[in-house]
Amino acid sequence: MPSAILKHTNMNKRSDTTADGPSSLDISIPSGQEAIGNSINRSITPNHEPRCFFFDIDNCLYPKDSGIPELMREKIEQYFKDAGFDGGEVQTLSYRYYIDYGLAIRGLVLHHPDDKVDGSLPLEEILHENIPLREMIKSMNIEKKWLFTNAGKNHALRVIKVLGLEGLFDGLTYCDYQEPNFICKPEAESFYKAMTDAGVVHPSNCYFVDDSAANVDKALDIGWTAVHVADDPVVSNFGHFQISNILELPKVLPEFWESSPKADNDTPSP
Repeated sequence: MPSAILKHTNMNKRSDTTADGPSSLDISIPSGQEAIGNSINRSITPNHEPRCFFFDIDNCLYPKDSGIPELMREKIEQYFKDAGFDGGEVQTLSYRYYIDYGLAIRGLVLHHPDDKVDGSLPLEEILHENIPLREMIKSMNIEKKWLFTNAGKNHALRVIKVLGLEGLFDGLTYCDYQEPNFICKPEAESFYKAMTDAGVVHPSNCYFVDDSAANVDKALDIGWTAVHVADDPVVSNFGHFQISNILELPKVLPEFWESSPKADNDTPSP
């Protein structure tokens, strides 16, 4: 496996100036948290608000070779066929949906729920508990850890449960496929929504890891510190750091682990 690439992209790019209630899967979201950032006098103490690390989920918390992308493509193709599109249109739209993960589906969400796609994936047969990942995230020394995905809520929570990562995150920003013209990564509005959900105002307090180059590029563009989980970190120029596996995060951002107690001494919560 290639080692993490400790190279920096331009750190001086411009910085322009969903969450639900507590879930059954123990993603706790304090009520009123959206007001946390707004209560801060940014002209005096802009960096005294909580720092937040935003984690993408699909193809990031688990590897792309899991087989899930291929199954997703099959489900998407069937999805469009069921909606009445012919073969040529299916190929075009399903490819666009696979690349943008959500954009092409906007015209169909009013009549076809998202469970037809990601909600029907046999995740329990493909993924399994990832103890090293759990311990890495658990031992991370940062004020907030947030899930930020283009998937639907049900799919996101299923993945977190199967991977054994329940109870490690402060909240979740996801796509509501039932909402007409829903926003999603890499649109800037999606990133601002995630900041609002997490109660963070200043982009310099936002950290992000994602496998999508477009998403990483947009995060960097609005002022977040971005890490790209790349197929080949040697050739990737996206984000401030490039890694080949999520477990390499401590190599590129060691400050979040240097003062943390050893995870081996912790007992994972059920």
